[in-house]
Amino acid sequence: MDSELITGVFAELCGLPAPVSAHVSSEELPELPELRVYKVTAEWSQSDLVRGSRLRFSQQWTLIADSNDPRSIRTVLPPGPCAAVSGELLSELSPIQGLRAVVREMGSHQLLEIWDCHGLRKCLNLSALKMHGRVYDDALFGCLSWSECENKLLYVAEKSKNSAGDSEEPACRKDQSVYREDWGEALSGKSVPVICVVDLQSGAARVLQGVPADVSPGQALWAPGSQSVFFVGWYHEPFRLGLKFCSNRRSALFKLDLSGHCECLSGDNVSVSCPRLSPDGSVLIYLQGKVFGPHNQCLCVQQLDLKSRKTSTLVDVVNRPQPGDFAGVYEALPSRCWSADAQRVVFSSSCRNWKDLFMVDRRSKKVTSLSDNSSESSKAFGSWKLVTVQRDLMVVCCSSPNTPPTLRVGFLLSEGEAVSWRTLQPPVVSFDFQWTVLDVTPPPEEDNSLYSGLDFGAVLVKPSLLHETGTPLVVFIHGGPHSQFPAEWNYTTAGLVELGFAVLMVNYRGSTGFGQDSILSLIGQIGSQDVKDVQWAVLTALQSNKTLDPERVAVIGGSHGGFLSCHLLGQYPDFYRACAARNPVINAATLLGTSDIVDWRYTSAGFQFSYDNIPTAEVLAAMLEKSPITHAAKIKAPVLLMLGGKDRRVSPHQGLELYKVLKSRGSPVRYDRALIYHWSEKINRDSCRYHSTMMCSEQLVSCLLSGCCGFQKTDILCPGWTLRPTASSTLCCG
Repeated sequence: MDSELITGVFAELCGLPAPVSAHVSSEELPELPELRVYKVTAEWSQSDLVRGSRLRFSQQWTLIADSNDPRSIRTVLPPGPCAAVSGELLSELSPIQGLRAVVREMGSHQLLEIWDCHGLRKCLNLSALKMHGRVYDDALFGCLSWSECENKLLYVAEKSKNSAGDSEEPACRKDQSVYREDWGEALSGKSVPVICVVDLQSGAARVLQGVPADVSPGQALWAPGSQSVFFVGWYHEPFRLGLKFCSNRRSALFKLDLSGHCECLSGDNVSVSCPRLSPDGSVLIYLQGKVFGPHNQCLCVQQLDLKSRKTSTLVDVVNRPQPGDFAGVYEALPSRCWSADAQRVVFSSSCRNWKDLFMVDRRSKKVTSLSDNSSESSKAFGSWKLVTVQRDLMVVCCSSPNTPPTLRVGFLLSEGEAVSWRTLQPPVVSFDFQWTVLDVTPPPEEDNSLYSGLDFGAVLVKPSLLHETGTPLVVFIHGGPHSQFPAEWNYTTAGLVELGFAVLMVNYRGSTGFGQDSILSLIGQIGSQDVKDVQWAVLTALQSNKTLDPERVAVIGGSHGGFLSCHLLGQYPDFYRACAARNPVINAATLLGTSDIVDWRYTSAGFQFSYDNIPTAEVLAAMLEKSPITHAAKIKAPVLLMLGGKDRRVSPHQGLELYKVLKSRGSPVRYDRALIYHWSEKINRDSCRYHSTMMCSEQLVSCLLSGCCGFQKTDILCPGWTLRPTASSTLCCG
C-alpha cells in the first residue's frame, strides 16, 4: 500500500459530516387543517482538507403528521439543499417570534445579529461597545439565551481589562506582564468570565454585577420572569485547574437578579453543571458530582422545585449496574432535554460498550431506554445520542463502527409505548465491516480486592475480506482514563479497517459506562490494572477470533491511551510489532509541574490532592514507578510519537523523554523519505489530527502489512506541523 492510497482513504472518511445541533418548529396549515407540519433544522460539521479546517452547514427537513394524531409521522419530505454556515460562534432561536440570534466572527470583531423571516433585523458590533472582551463560545462556559419578552439576550464573555472597577484593583493586576491564569486545555485565554445582557431595543450591553469574586460564571440562562438569571459558578481560588473533561471541579448553582443580589442554590462542596429549566418554569434540573477524585465520574441528576426551594435527587449515582440495566449518567445534558409536559427528561449516556438513549419520569423516577433494538435496521446502531427534544419530537444521532452518523426522529410517547423511529436521511456511505462487542472478565489474579468482581469490555471491528495469512490487529486505547469507546462511528478505526486491519477498542476497568465502582477501581492502579486489562482483552480477542494474526499486533492511543500504549511495549516487548502514541504520558513525576490538572496527577497515583501540596520524594517515586519510562529500556518495537506543541494537559516534552531514552540506546531516527517538520501557527487542530492519523496509519501499514519497518524505533510527528520535503533528513522540533 502506498501513501496515496492511505491518504485517499482517510480523506474520504474525514469528509463525512456529523450533526452538532438541531432545532424543531411546528405549524398548522390553514388550507390543510387535518395536517400538522414539523420542521427539523440540523447543523452539521464537516472537515475540508483543502482549506485545512472544519466547515458547518445547515439542512432542513419537513415532517407531515395528522392533526388528530400529531405524534404519528405520516411523511418525511426530501430535504432542501445544504447551506453553508460561516463564522457563527453561537446561535439561538427565540421560542415565540422565531427570531434567530447569531454571534458571528468577522475579522477581529464579534457581531451580534438578529434575523427574522425578512432578513437581517439588527446588527450590533459587540467588540466596538468595549463593555467586555471576547464572547465565550465553548461548551463549558458559553451560552446564548433569550428573555421571555424576547427583547434581551444573555451571554458570557471575557471581562474587559479596562472595564469599570479596574481602577480600584492593585497596580500589579493592571501590569500586563503579570501572569494571568486561565482554565487550561482548550480554554486558553479564558480567565475571568462575566455575564452580559444586551438590550435589543436600545442596543446597549451591560455586565451584570454581584457575581462572587471567587467564582467564574458560565452556562447562564434566564429565570422565569427574566428578572434574574441562573448560572454555574466555578470556584477559582487559590488557583484555576483545567476544566475540559473534568466533572470534578468545585462549583455551585447560583441565582443572580438584575439588581446584583446573588444567592447559592446548591450545596457547597460539590460539582455542578448543565442547569436546564422545565418548559413551565417550575423545576430546574442539573448534574451534580463530587469534588476531586476521578476527573470524570458517574453523576446524579438533581431537581430544584423553584416554588418550594426544595432539592431532591431525580437520578442517583449507579455504583455497580447489573447486565442490561441503566449504568448511570456520565455526559452533559443537551440544552433541550425536557418533555412538553415537564414530567420527563431525556438524555444519552454511556452504558458498558454502548451509548444509549434514556428517559426518566419525574413522578416515578424510573429510567427507561428509548432506543429501538427490535428492528433489524435499528440493531445496527451501537450509539444513540440525543441532539434535541422539542415539542416532544426527539432528534437523535445514530451511528456504529460501520455506519457514519445519521439523524433519526421519533415522538416521545406515554410510558410503556414504544417510540416509532424514522430516519431523516441515510448516511452517504456505509461499510460492510464486521463488528462485535466483547465482555471481558479479568483472571482471578487480576481481580481488584477493593472492588471485586468487576468486568470490562471491548469493541472488535474487522474487515469483510480477511487475509489468508491472518488479519493484522491494531489495539486502539482511549484516553482519559475515565472515558469510553462506544460502538459508534470513529473515522480512525474505519480507516484502519478499510486498509485491511482489524481494530480492537478496549474499555478497561476505569472507563465510563460500567458504574462508579469501576471508575474508582483504577485510582492508584494506573500502569498496572489498566495495562493488564488491555493485554487480557487482546488475548481474549485473539483466542476467540482465529482469523487474527497474533504475530502482527500494533497499538495506538493518545494521552492516557498513549501512556498505556508505551507501557504495553515495555511490559510485553515481544508481543507488539509497532506503536503510534499521540501526546503520551511518559513520566508522571515530571508531568506534575506542567499539567493543567495537577490534582489528577496526585489522584491517579493514589494520593489525596490539596491546593497546597508540595511534592515529596514518596509521591514522586510512586509516580515514576507507575510510568512507562521505567520500562523504556525493554522496548523493541518501532515507535511513532505524535506531539502537540501547545498541549496544556500533556506537555510535548513527555514524548521527547521517551524519544531521547530510545535514541540513546542506538536506535537512530530514520525516514522513508527526507522530511523536515516545521511549526505552522495557521493549521488547525482538526487538520492536524487528520495528518497525524494518516502518517500513523501509513507507518503501521508499512510495518505490519509489508513486513518491513517504515520507521525505526522512534519517529516524531507533531500535529500542527506541516510536512515539507527537503534535501535534509534532519528532524526539526519547532
